[in-house]
Amino acid sequence: MVSQWENFLQNLGEWHGSFTQLSPRGEVLQDTPSIISLEGLNDNKTVRLKLRRFYPNPSGVGEPEVSELVREYQGLGRDILFFDNGAFCQGSIQLAPYSESGAEFGFIYNYRRLRFVQLYNTDGNLSNLTLIREKQLDKNVPERPPLTVDDLLGEWQGEAVTMYPDSRSPDFYSTKLQLHLESGDRLIQKITFGSNATVISSSASIDGSVLNFNESASPVQVLLLPDGGSCTLPVKIESRKSIFFEAGWLVEPDLRFRMIRSYNDRGEWVSLTLVKERKISH
Repeated sequence: MVSQWENFLQNLGEWHGSFTQLSPRGEVLQDTPSIISLEGLNDNKTVRLKLRRFYPNPSGVGEPEVSELVREYQGLGRDILFFDNGAFCQGSIQLAPYSESGAEFGFIYNYRRLRFVQLYNTDGNLSNLTLIREKQLDKNVPERPPLTVDDLLGEWQGEAVTMYPDSRSPDFYSTKLQLHLESGDRLIQKITFGSNATVISSSASIDGSVLNFNESASPVQVLLLPDGGSCTLPVKIESRKSIFFEAGWLVEPDLRFRMIRSYNDRGEWVSLTLVKERKISH
């Protein structure tokens, strides 16, 4: 099995993009250009991260102001896991009352990266949502269009891998996702997964680019975002309730990745799942 460090190394390179601050409804509030370089040193035993962000000059004229962050890594923390395609998720190990929490998701495909940062405040409410779109300049691969409900409709067959923070062996299993409209304004979702064919059904009201899944004890919203992105946000993080954070990326009309970071009812991070799914019917 490929090591976590080798999976991390798939992100090496210079990535040009932007940090886009979003409202809780996914509306763009601010967009900050960025360049992040991940450079392997000492035969890739060390990785140097250098992040530059370019802010407008307060005077309104002249060169932008640049903030710079430099870090070096020789190992990975307990709060992060990488998949063998370079995708990763880093976040809270333990959710606790009156503490800030959240997660960062990172996807990589065809010389582009898409990252999401979801942060919650001490009251358990969403406090910050950032979409990070990045590319390698010399490859000139275009950005995907914003995700729509129509893009998601149909049947998707997938393969999933679930990894665990306690280093036990990953689980591999097939998935099926079916999405269709009912009465024109309600999205019906049916997910089938695992060797015992577990089925989860749910429905959402559609409010523009926001899907509201309000039927369960822990309501969630799904935001449809630029570059084929989506993220699933718990409306509120509450004690003694299991929750999950999720992000998705439609990289081709019939190919999508989803990543799910799950917590149990004690607030413990228990698993990270990556689903690679292809649309087989509309």
